[in-house]
This record gives sequence, C-alpha cells and structure tokens, in this order.
Amino acid sequence: MPTVRLSFSPAPAHVRTARLVGVAVARRAGVAEELLEEVRLAIGEACSRAVALHRSHGLDDLVDVAMADGDRFTVRVVDRAANGAVVHKTPQDDAVVLLSDPALPLTTPPDLLAEEAVAARMGLALLAGLVDDLNVSELGEGIGTEVRMSWPLERSSD
Repeated sequence: MPTVRLSFSPAPAHVRTARLVGVAVARRAGVAEELLEEVRLAIGEACSRAVALHRSHGLDDLVDVAMADGDRFTVRVVDRAANGAVVHKTPQDDAVVLLSDPALPLTTPPDLLAEEAVAARMGLALLAGLVDDLNVSELGEGIGTEVRMSWPLERSSD
C-alpha cells in the first residue's frame, strides 16, 4: 500500500476525520481488529496534541499525518511548534524517555500553563500508555516534532 497522507488546519474538529481515516487505513493495511481501537485513540491523541501545540504557539500551519504499511503499520503526525519534546518507547523496552521540553517545563504548575499546553503534555503521557512502539522526536531546532507510532500487521498463512 502506498503512503496515505492527510494535512489539516489546526482545528479540533479535524481530529475526528484523522481518526476515521487512520482506522480505515489500518484496517486495509492488515492491523488486527482488536488493535483498531488503540490505533483510533492513539491517532486522536497525537493529532490533538499537534493541534494544541499549534494553537498554543499561534500557528496556522497544517498538521501533517502520514500512514503506511511495510513490516508494521506506521503513523507519523508532524507539528510545526517548537516544543522540543523527545519521547522514545519500543515494544522491547517498556522504559519511556522524556527529554527536554522547553515550551512545557516540567516545573511549571499546571494552572500557569495555557489549556492547549496542558493538553499537549497530557497527550504525551496518554500516548506512552497506549502505544508500544512510540517515538516523538524533534524535526530540528525550532521546527517542530514528529510523533511516530507503529503496530504489527496480521499475516495470512496462505
């Protein structure tokens, strides 16, 4: 299957569309039926996080989503907010590493953060709990972040 790409303006209303498209593509790619709810939730959280970051930074740039299969079904959600969060979690290692996040310092009391910034921080925590293979990385200094998630594919025994 070729890569399916979706770009949308940073409005919460578009997250539902991204979830629906993501589940349809995951099903077509061969993700097990019992994992589809996890895929739906994870895509929703990653897209909501991107929307929240764009809104908290006053950005009108599009949020980009790419979905592809190969050895695994992979979803990449790219934001353009300079937040510097880095998360890495794999199925082989349950450890989650969360490194610097200058836009959302961990010492900042939640009541002083913008609602969107709190949503973005919570989105990372939820994603780490939902997805076994998760990687959130900086695109470059001040460029944005990429959330990469993947799920195994069912293989037919033909």
